[in-house]
Amino acid sequence: MARNLKLVAEKITREFEVKGGRITALYNVNLSAWEGEVLGVLGPNGAGKTTLIRILSTLLLPTSGSAKVMGFDVVKEPEKVREVINMASGAERSGYDFISARKNLWFFSQLYGIPGDEANKRIEELAEELSFKEYLDSKFYSLSTGYRQRVTIARAFINRPSVVFLDEPTIGLDVMTAMSIREFLKRKARDERITILLATHNMPEVEAICNRVAIIDKGRIIAEGTPEALKNTLTLCAYAIEIKPIPVNLGFLESVEGIKGYTMKADSQRGTATLQVVLEDEELLETVLFFLSKNGIRVLNTWRKEPTLEEVFVSYVGRGFGERESES
Repeated sequence: MARNLKLVAEKITREFEVKGGRITALYNVNLSAWEGEVLGVLGPNGAGKTTLIRILSTLLLPTSGSAKVMGFDVVKEPEKVREVINMASGAERSGYDFISARKNLWFFSQLYGIPGDEANKRIEELAEELSFKEYLDSKFYSLSTGYRQRVTIARAFINRPSVVFLDEPTIGLDVMTAMSIREFLKRKARDERITILLATHNMPEVEAICNRVAIIDKGRIIAEGTPEALKNTLTLCAYAIEIKPIPVNLGFLESVEGIKGYTMKADSQRGTATLQVVLEDEELLETVLFFLSKNGIRVLNTWRKEPTLEEVFVSYVGRGFGERESES
């Protein structure tokens, strides 16, 4: 089946005036997405993901560059773009508390001019697909976080959009709710040929549902491809090292030649951390262990890791998401 290009961004740059000067949130971003594709934009907080979505959904003008959605220019034809898109965020408060989930969805359906019978039909269908039909007539404020987010996701599909922008749609959700939403998104892309741009820093989510992924850091696209293709580009070695106590600073690793990057996840309850290092050569592991010991850090366990998108990111920028965010 032939596919059509539904979204194209060319050399998108966005600068903001701040006290003391200007900052560049996006720089020369090129991006495209096909019909029925789930495209992940993967990056840490502050990387530029939300700014990119705001530009593509006509909520923010680019400083330079151009973008088209469904063939419509986001700057010159914003009204036409808005007719064929929708969006949702996991971080927003996206419903009116004192009316029901059904009435919330009805309200948003009317913003798109959907006839009453058709709107009711869509609300029922989406509630069935996202498993919240029994809560349709519950007040929005009374719903759990997971069910509020299901309603929010339903809202993003109420107008049968051609392109949907989602910003961290499963942030803060339990595992089962997140899985349910991911399966719903995969079905919508596959069965209804809806193009979905998913901005996230959840790497397992990207690997689970995205056809392609663009890795963004500090406003720049640094790598792009299918998850498997990106992992296959990693010819380096990745190791996980369980350590104790949790180190305050791992800057000493940056002086070790051959360490391409690292990231760390702390378990404060156990007082341990898992350090992931990307090395040019597996023999460098002994050097890493020596430096850890020299700095008073005890090694509890080590194992070699299969390449993941996290290691790809670390190999490009030298640090993991958590470390990038802690610097900002």
